[in-house]
Amino acid sequence: MAIMQIVISPKIREGESISKYVAEVHKILKKSKFPHLLHDMGTLIEGKAGDLYALARKLHELPFKMGLSRVYTTIQIDDRRDKVVRLGDKIQSVRNKMKKR
Repeated sequence: MAIMQIVISPKIREGESISKYVAEVHKILKKSKFPHLLHDMGTLIEGKAGDLYALARKLHELPFKMGLSRVYTTIQIDDRRDKVVRLGDKIQSVRNKMKKR
């Protein structure tokens, strides 16, 4: 299982909010089978690496379908194959280590 962070940055007019584009992305994610988490700087999504690549492309295309002509997207994928990782595992690991001190 892999975890992807995706940041989709629609290039919009000055003063315009990107929240409507983020909301549309999350409507798609809500309908999908992928566990996901919105945070202040992007979105984390859990799944198989190949599925995440396909999903990233679909999400990247969404602002174009909404009429924009330029979108900047960054993805990071942590693909760990020696054990199953889930959203929140790293946070819990850090919290457990903090309790030991």
